[in-house]
Amino acid sequence: MLHKSPEIGHSSHVVTLDVRPQLLDALSALRDRVAAARFPLPLAGAPRARANRDELLAQLDDYLVPRLRQPEAPLLAVVGGSTGAGKSTLVNSLVGRRISEAGVLRPTTRTPVLVCHPEDHHWFSGMRVLPDLTRVWVPHQEPSDDDLLLPGQDSRRILRIETAETLPPGLALLDAPDIDSFVADNRFLAAQLLCAADIWVMVTTAARYADAIPWHLLRTAKEYDATLVTVLDRVPHQVVGEVSRQYAALLTKAGLGHLPRFTVPELPESAWGGGLLPATAVAPLRTWLVEHAQDAAARNAVMARTAYGVLDSLKSRMPELAGAAAAQYAAALRLTSAVEGAYDSEYTRVRGRLQNGSVLAGDALKRWRAFPLDCTAGELLDALMESLAALLVCAVTAADERVDEAWRREPAAAAPVLLDRGDSPETAEHRIGMAVRRWRRELEECAEEEVRQLDRRAASDPETVAALVATALLGARRARTAGESLAERLGAHGALRLRDRAGRLLSEYLDRVMHNERERRLAPLDGLDVHVEPQAELIAALSVLQKER
Repeated sequence: MLHKSPEIGHSSHVVTLDVRPQLLDALSALRDRVAAARFPLPLAGAPRARANRDELLAQLDDYLVPRLRQPEAPLLAVVGGSTGAGKSTLVNSLVGRRISEAGVLRPTTRTPVLVCHPEDHHWFSGMRVLPDLTRVWVPHQEPSDDDLLLPGQDSRRILRIETAETLPPGLALLDAPDIDSFVADNRFLAAQLLCAADIWVMVTTAARYADAIPWHLLRTAKEYDATLVTVLDRVPHQVVGEVSRQYAALLTKAGLGHLPRFTVPELPESAWGGGLLPATAVAPLRTWLVEHAQDAAARNAVMARTAYGVLDSLKSRMPELAGAAAAQYAAALRLTSAVEGAYDSEYTRVRGRLQNGSVLAGDALKRWRAFPLDCTAGELLDALMESLAALLVCAVTAADERVDEAWRREPAAAAPVLLDRGDSPETAEHRIGMAVRRWRRELEECAEEEVRQLDRRAASDPETVAALVATALLGARRARTAGESLAERLGAHGALRLRDRAGRLLSEYLDRVMHNERERRLAPLDGLDVHVEPQAELIAALSVLQKER
């Protein structure tokens, strides 16, 4: 797809980007698969997977796709670095006037500022790059960040657009927030802005060139083979040679010795002066940037190298995302299996207890023994329903306890949505009680239908018939006489028909209760939308893209 160039600045031929529609379609499909990937379960690799996905999306949305679609758009050089590195002063000095706020208050740069030639304004005023940032364009003045805000707007999600005729057409500079800002949103935004760059301009200082965070970004840029320039800023005159040698040695050791390096001396303007350095202090960097924006071969080499680096990185990053998606699904499967296993086991136990007549115990058994002399049919039904509901509540409670025990061994179960059950035993008891009462009503309606079919002279009380069939079903062998009494009232065929019908209804309600309670327990996990497909879809999208390349 892309052709790697010789060292930037020494290209002997024009490097072109392959922008065929089929390639862009494959890249767009891959982008959609990446955006759809979710890592909601708190596994060890989930934070890294989410960060990798977000970074990859930023590179695809803010750089690679728009760059391949419009290779003629201006080069974007993003100036990034640590707090106090002098990024804003450097941008102001490259432009030749104050564009971005520079000062001693940290972090100075809150709203990122993009500056380009007036002829290039249309490339950045729309949503071609950084589409999730609100554009604000202010004609040349000295605005503060607060002056730019509309009611309800968050300054961290705004991109301020400025124009300057002192910049050549074809080159835009972006002053990013501090990569080590104590404000988390600033750090995330700085990383996102770097992902949109054709050229990364990494700024550090004589005092902080060995800090970990700038080196992390330098290594990241090397990993993606991005076009990278480093600026050693605020170097005291008396130690320029020594600091430059030490910095060069560190770069060489990190495999970055070939990078274009620029040194800016410490000057009064570097501190809290006017925010502008003498033109001579930044002339070498400005010359390098202008040449790479205006020379066709160098410009294409910059774009090709950065785009090629992102595309090449997909070969390792996509399988890593797929692996994280697979781990999420495996964990979700284990959590689901724990729920299903617990409820299946309790369902089997409930069926067994129904078959051996365990419901006919305690108060229900006492009522049955007193029926019909000292206990009415209604009272017997009440006791039976209460005993049946208690059996189901115990089964659901036991299933949930087994789930809790199994989930305690699973790190994935620590997801907040899974910890907050949003339910209580009383609520489950209420739902089960409602289901049992509905079964009783249907049972009584079935009994009425059977009684209506009898000869009027042999008519029996429907409630008594319902009490007898419920006792026969729930008491098993303990209530053999209930079946005999039922046959005396309805006849053998009528009694058998009613028992079969009532038994089917009981099975349906039992299945429904256990199924519904299991689904309620699974609902928060289902809501996380963890499926098996993302793993295969990510690898398939990469495969299609690789074939197009």
